[in-house]
Amino acid sequence: MEPVATGPTLLGVDVIWVATLLTAVATMAVLVAVYAATTVRDPMARRVKALNERREQLKAGIVASTNKRKKLTNKNQAADKVRGILSSFKMIQEDQLQSIQTKLLQAGIRTKDLAFFIIFGRLIMPIVLGGAAILAVYVFDSFPEWGAFKKYALVAGTLIGSYKAPDIWLKNKITKRSHAIRKGLPDALDLLVICAEAGLTVDAAFGRVARELGKAYPELGDEFGLTAIELGFLNERRQAFDNLANRVDLEAVRGVVTTMIQTEKYGTPLASALRVLSAEFRNERMMRAEEKAARLPAIMTVPLILFILPVLFVVILGPAACSISDSMIGKS
Repeated sequence: MEPVATGPTLLGVDVIWVATLLTAVATMAVLVAVYAATTVRDPMARRVKALNERREQLKAGIVASTNKRKKLTNKNQAADKVRGILSSFKMIQEDQLQSIQTKLLQAGIRTKDLAFFIIFGRLIMPIVLGGAAILAVYVFDSFPEWGAFKKYALVAGTLIGSYKAPDIWLKNKITKRSHAIRKGLPDALDLLVICAEAGLTVDAAFGRVARELGKAYPELGDEFGLTAIELGFLNERRQAFDNLANRVDLEAVRGVVTTMIQTEKYGTPLASALRVLSAEFRNERMMRAEEKAARLPAIMTVPLILFILPVLFVVILGPAACSISDSMIGKS
């Protein structure tokens, strides 16, 4: 029987097969990139809809009676069912519920009823996923080669991870939103200074900043637009600023809110105070960028050793190794 012809090999691996596999991976990456670029949605429509709903809620909260307010908050039947289940198990605590609702606002989620689903997820996910892990490991013996410690670690990790999954998801959304707001805060303060010096009122200035920066920084435009609406509807303007500080988990925003409250209370010049804050925030942003740039060489060391240098050696020494391998096979 004649031997089957194979392509050049390197360290016992077919080079043509590896190249084909890498080409397939690169093609898939290009397709994913094209799909992501062609399906980008404008976030402004959803945010404008959320702001309009908040405006209607504020109107209803001012002119409606207490019974109508309760009807507005009890529209979601699914949330009512989940609330009833949690109440039957006595798992609803007011401080815990308030904390989760504050985190939802910080994540950009205006629906407070979602807090009941998060608490319900903490209850049901360990039961479902942990029970599935126990059945798979101990009942069906899906991993017979594993030891007792590995099996226990898998079950314990599944239980803990499923319990912490809702909190991790919520914390991740808060972190991403806070970073996005931090990027646009210095520009927003500069525009607020210009609006204040032009003679606009505080609520008009916030609305103008929300319109101008809404496309570049949609999260910041969302918060400033909502603050402008609350400044026009709430009886106390301080409450609107306090709501802004509660919705954004950033010390910089709390500093801006404190400055706005002091200017409202004592009549100090708003433009000068905001100009100082804007300069400080820009310096902090520059310092963070310099810190990231200083850490870059240390971070790039591991990828350089693991990925870049081996590829470079293959490109340089690959043809020579293939030629030597073919010549040795030919002589044999």
